[in-house]
Amino acid sequence: MGIMLVYDITNEKSFDNIVKWLRNIDEHANEDVEKMILGNKCDMADKRAVRKERGENIAREHDIRFMETSAKANTNIEQAFRELAEAILDKTAGKETTDNPDRVVVNRGSGERLPAYKACCT
Repeated sequence: MGIMLVYDITNEKSFDNIVKWLRNIDEHANEDVEKMILGNKCDMADKRAVRKERGENIAREHDIRFMETSAKANTNIEQAFRELAEAILDKTAGKETTDNPDRVVVNRGSGERLPAYKACCT
């Protein structure tokens, strides 16, 4: 599982919520959850209220990923989702299916086609 915490770099109050959200995640989410902090609206640097270093520092303190993005300009959006997805895959690779009995594992297989079944009666 993964969680992206997004704040608006032009809004100090939204950044202040990050610590509260992290606390809620620590209290209520699975300890294996991957987290990432995103500072959004990096296309509006002229209206910046939260320095990039502050986002980097809080991410470092909590040992989680950080990135600045712009949904409007499509800056780092795909990269953020890809990075979080890869981290989730890395963390879950090799885990036994008994960890979560409701989980279904799908393997791609060898790529060989199975022979067609013939009717049992002629």
